[in-house]
Amino acid sequence: MPMTVDTSSADDSTVGAGAGIRAVEAAVEAGEAVLAHRFGSTITLVDPEDLAGSGPATVVRAHIASSPFALPRTLVIKHYPVAPPKGEVDPFAQEAVSYQLFTALSPDERMCPELLAHDGKLRVLVIDDLGRAPTLRDKLRGSDARGAERSLLSWARSLGRLHASTASREADFNALLRRLGGPAKGDDTTPVVACAQLPALLEETLGVRTSNAVRRRAERSAEHARSASYRAFSPVDLNPDNNLVTSGGVRFLDFERGRVRNALVDAAHLRVPFVSCDNPLALPAGMSEAMVAAWRAEVAGVWPALADDTALAEYLLDSQVLQVWLATWESLPTLPPGPGSPPTGQAAALVSWWSELGKHAGHAGLDELAEHSAAVAGALDARYGPGLELALYPAFR
Repeated sequence: MPMTVDTSSADDSTVGAGAGIRAVEAAVEAGEAVLAHRFGSTITLVDPEDLAGSGPATVVRAHIASSPFALPRTLVIKHYPVAPPKGEVDPFAQEAVSYQLFTALSPDERMCPELLAHDGKLRVLVIDDLGRAPTLRDKLRGSDARGAERSLLSWARSLGRLHASTASREADFNALLRRLGGPAKGDDTTPVVACAQLPALLEETLGVRTSNAVRRRAERSAEHARSASYRAFSPVDLNPDNNLVTSGGVRFLDFERGRVRNALVDAAHLRVPFVSCDNPLALPAGMSEAMVAAWRAEVAGVWPALADDTALAEYLLDSQVLQVWLATWESLPTLPPGPGSPPTGQAAALVSWWSELGKHAGHAGLDELAEHSAAVAGALDARYGPGLELALYPAFR
């Protein structure tokens, strides 16, 4: 008998709980339907557990009560009950196609769970359950520094393998996306807009002027991010929450924004750790360099030019410029005015990122870019500090 919830006299919290129960029930029903269609036999799911996904999908772990097939004991259902307006990017389609792309690869090349079944009409995915492994966030916010370091290096290696295994698969990805009815998503133009608008924002907010040479460098970085070189699949959302640390290495989850783009945009996260995530913190000295080396070891066979230290440093600097400029353009208007920002806040992150950008630019002999970056870092610290320096992740304190 299906579960029902009487909300006629319930308060808001009870209504919310009832809606959550119904969403889980709908996800399980869709999961059973797509599995029955996929395997030609009824497969009953029991003991559903709401995994509280942060995106538009209802995410549920369920046990298989009985099945004539060699299926795992538990699996994960992702149900997208509401379709986006026509013409807009569909997170269900992006994720379904992403999993299809990886499921076609060998297990050694698959840096994510296996797709067991999916249905475009029901808007549901059923994927292999990787279990209750800790996330990369758990490791970074724990107390084991050595374990966190190993997890970061594993994450960098897995990111490299993900890029290397999909380096020639853009046409496949787009074909799968068209087949599922989703509009092919072109390159994001936001970085171009950010690089064009940030100089005025820096001058207006911080009193820092941007020379034409520095503007050109940033604009070049944005254009390189859209180039046809070094293109591979990207999860886009590289939040540590979306990476499971398993015995076989780090595995990626949540491809709702998955797409093919320049892999060096992702690699910038090795220098500017998790720059696009909420509440990013700092890594200890030398960690970024070790992560870059781990990532490069996986991709150099596909992109031999990246084996050259000078070439790689140039590409990484471009991506670093882009990510720091984009993060500043997005967050600077939202920072609360006045001094006293905490070392775990966005202002401290911007100060540290601009300081690091200045150091790398200096090492590359780009004095004008280095001076500009140092000036921005100083102006940010004067406005929101003083003495701001981004705190380390708890595992490294």
